[in-house]
Amino acid sequence: MNEKHIEKIAFELDISPQQVKATAHLLEQDATVPFIARYRKEVTGSLDEVKITSIRDRMNQLAELDRRREAILKSLTEHNRLTDELKEKIEAAKTIAVLEDIYLPYRPKRRTRATMAREKGLEPLASLIFEQKDINLFEEATAFIDQEKGIKTEEEALAGARDIIAEWINEDQDTRKQMRSLFAKKGVIISKVIQNMEEQGIKYRDYFDWEESVTTVPSHRMLAMRRGEKEGFLVMDIVPPEEDALALLESLFVKDGESDSSIEVKKAVHDSYKRLLKNAMETEIRIETKKRADEEAIKVFADNVKELLLASPLGQKNVLAIDPGFRTGCKVVCLDRQGKLVNTDTIYPLTSKRSKDESAEKIRTLCERFLIEAVAIGNGTGGRETETFIRGLNLGQDIQIVMVNESGASVYSASLTAREEFPDEDVTVRGSVSIGRRLMDPLAELVKIDPKSIGVGQYQHDVDQGALRCKLDDVIISCVNGVGVEVNTASKELLTYVSGLGPHLARNIIKYRDENGSFSSKESIKKVSRLGDKAFEQAAGFLRIRNGVQPLDASAVHPESYPIVYTMASDLGCKVEDLMENSDLRKKIDKESYITEKVGLPTLNDVVEELARPGRDPRKRFETFSFAKGIEKIEDIKPGMKIPGVVTNVTAFGAFVDIGVHQDGLVHISQLSNHFIKDPKKVVKVNDNIEVTVLDVDIERGRISLSMKDDPYTISNDTMSARKTIPKKNVEKKGSKKSRSFSNNPFIDALRNKKEV
Repeated sequence: MNEKHIEKIAFELDISPQQVKATAHLLEQDATVPFIARYRKEVTGSLDEVKITSIRDRMNQLAELDRRREAILKSLTEHNRLTDELKEKIEAAKTIAVLEDIYLPYRPKRRTRATMAREKGLEPLASLIFEQKDINLFEEATAFIDQEKGIKTEEEALAGARDIIAEWINEDQDTRKQMRSLFAKKGVIISKVIQNMEEQGIKYRDYFDWEESVTTVPSHRMLAMRRGEKEGFLVMDIVPPEEDALALLESLFVKDGESDSSIEVKKAVHDSYKRLLKNAMETEIRIETKKRADEEAIKVFADNVKELLLASPLGQKNVLAIDPGFRTGCKVVCLDRQGKLVNTDTIYPLTSKRSKDESAEKIRTLCERFLIEAVAIGNGTGGRETETFIRGLNLGQDIQIVMVNESGASVYSASLTAREEFPDEDVTVRGSVSIGRRLMDPLAELVKIDPKSIGVGQYQHDVDQGALRCKLDDVIISCVNGVGVEVNTASKELLTYVSGLGPHLARNIIKYRDENGSFSSKESIKKVSRLGDKAFEQAAGFLRIRNGVQPLDASAVHPESYPIVYTMASDLGCKVEDLMENSDLRKKIDKESYITEKVGLPTLNDVVEELARPGRDPRKRFETFSFAKGIEKIEDIKPGMKIPGVVTNVTAFGAFVDIGVHQDGLVHISQLSNHFIKDPKKVVKVNDNIEVTVLDVDIERGRISLSMKDDPYTISNDTMSARKTIPKKNVEKKGSKKSRSFSNNPFIDALRNKKEV
């Protein structure tokens, strides 16, 4: 454990070094983030999941930096080029970029123009020119003419010397630092359409002639331009104004005056920028802007997925689920209260009147036979028409009718998970089951589907897939453990995300359950093959066993705290069940008297709170939502209508809303609120039920513009809109010539320190 890293992370996160050290120690012992946040509050000082995750990720980043540092030191040692001064610089480097700048002059490289010039013996001439003394440059260059080496004229000698100087400038650490800063602060993204690709790339027409500052470009525009470039429709550059870059370099390397040597150095400066530095810095800024755009897009995606996973569950009900369809009919399944498939059928309510009557009779019979308490209808093609048909049957007020977002259901139905679960059923049955279960418990069903298939992302296929997977795993793990998992009914996929388990132990739990029946207590989970003490410690608090032999097993109280609860009950002369049922008894608990070296008030507060509502579900209560009657297709909506809708996706530029016409409408960020907002998530979240006003309907392109404003036709001064950002053309020449530490080149050092070599 690196003490410098601990101090650095503590400073960055504004927490104590002891908190970082304790958390890092737990992480090194393979403790999971949810376990640390919930059951090790005394150790970490009650750090939440966000801070613990930040510590974990920063530790990994710094470890990667150390690995690169060691690799560079090893390379320099092997090539006998490591000096004490160089080693000190490398060990002091705080970022990968600085490390690479230090290493650049020593990195093994292909033969360059500067390399060939050195081979011709022109480095002394380059050094002489770089000093910029008052010399007869023509005479000095003449001395280097050598027919055998291929130097035929004075100009060829000077050109070779300039190549060497250009490489010195490119490899200078401080120069790269200042140039990197210029690109970051004044870089401009310039996007243009490739000639003759206007028609094929019409979807990128907003970026056919676009300029925007690096500092202001939002994630979605950056990723859109990169995608257009990748697909061959756009060409993109990210550079500052060239005159600013050249002015900066001239201020660093060209002495005052117009001597022959200074003119040669100026030429070398221009060549170094255009041929070397510009490309290197543009590559870096591309990587940095991509990383920044990825982080924002991944955060948007993760936030949306979290809202979906934590959507309100209907709960354990007998459900009739329908996957709508016209030509092939509607696939109908009946599920019992545990989500078990008990019946399948097909109806054709959207064809002839006879088929409609037969379908109605069949639905009524199924509802009566299986004691149906809710009907789930997929919101895909034919969904609204099927909903109208079902509502017209007047099944009774006791039966809820709910439209369910079926995004990803088709992906699940064709997956290995679905085939293992329903080997004898076709994909339409599996899809219907998924729709019904998603109504009963969204979390339990959605963990079976790749989040990228759910349709709540923003350029999710363009971002770093490793970073996306890691972030989504964190979100799923947090949601699953935050809600808790009933071990006797959970699927393998749900158990996989329980703290400390994973896919192998999840399979073993299912296998044990199938062979031996339900678990009677958490203690009996230890009988599962390969589930050791460490895994049990991590998982036990997040597992639930309802109606078991141990009442606390239905709660989030960790088994390690059971003795405390029994001591509390004994001190009050009652049973544990009494503590869980009687609030007056709980008020008599003096928590301070149960504090020990390992157990403090944070844990005791959690224990007592859990006794009040054992195994409580943190998700909101389920509320039935209905779309507007008579609006089933895009042709039914008109500008000015006020209609209900459900938020299906939140992006950086607005929110998409399902209004029941098979095509989501967009509430642009400028129409989300009466006031200026920068972040749509501050106003809406996925699954929010809202009312919107229709602004515009483009039937041909399938686009619907919506508004949440009280008066959507009033344009305020602070309305946010996409606009071109024109950078300033005048840049101060801020290059300083004070003494600095350089790239071990004595001529650059001498120039900057104004000394003579």
